Amino acid sequence: SPSNVSSRRLSVGEMYLCDTGGQYLDGTTDITRTVHWGVPTPFQKDAYTRVLMGNIDLSRLVFPASTAGGTVEAFARQALWKVGLNYGHGTGHGIGNFLSVHEWPVGFQSNNIPLTKGMFTSIEPGYYQDGEFGIRIEDIALVVEAQTEKPFLTFEVVSLVPYDRNLIDVDLLSKEQIQYLNTYYKTIRERVGPELRRQQLDEEYAWLQSNTEP
Repeated sequence: SPSNVSSRRLSVGEMYLCDTGGQYLDGTTDITRTVHWGVPTPFQKDAYTRVLMGNIDLSRLVFPASTAGGTVEAFARQALWKVGLNYGHGTGHGIGNFLSVHEWPVGFQSNNIPLTKGMFTSIEPGYYQDGEFGIRIEDIALVVEAQTEKPFLTFEVVSLVPYDRNLIDVDLLSKEQIQYLNTYYKTIRERVGPELRRQQLDEEYAWLQSNTEP
């Protein structure tokens, strides 16, 4: 909790990590976005983009049925590992239906059970520079059947929140990662846009359109 001792003045020239969520009758949300409203440093953009790459690489992964989460967890870290970076927490956890936000036994650690169709898990790689800034990008994903001849699985991301364009170094992204982002942004527009218009939230609708451009 903020206090006169611990609080400080905030500025537009720094990173903000916002971990947010809510309990609803039809489910629980747990979504983290990191933003920078000023001019990020080249290292901040590089680190953020690599965290995003890890989020995308795991989210679009196709894997055999009954694969343990710990087996595929490295896909979320490989872009960071390539430049000697890492993060010190788990890559994801199960999410209850109007229950616990962190719910056993789903996740990507070695002691989690194999991933099965219908499970909800978070996917949340990050990077933290002690005393300077923190980055985490967390989405909720549903385990679904992949469009493959044999019964393989993949993830469907159900969090519909844009990423911070100000922090993305597009030159680092592969064509497949860019295509994934464009498809994701199109989904956000199609599902969230009409609801904002229905509620006559014109400013929010304009923001959504701006932040989901290809």
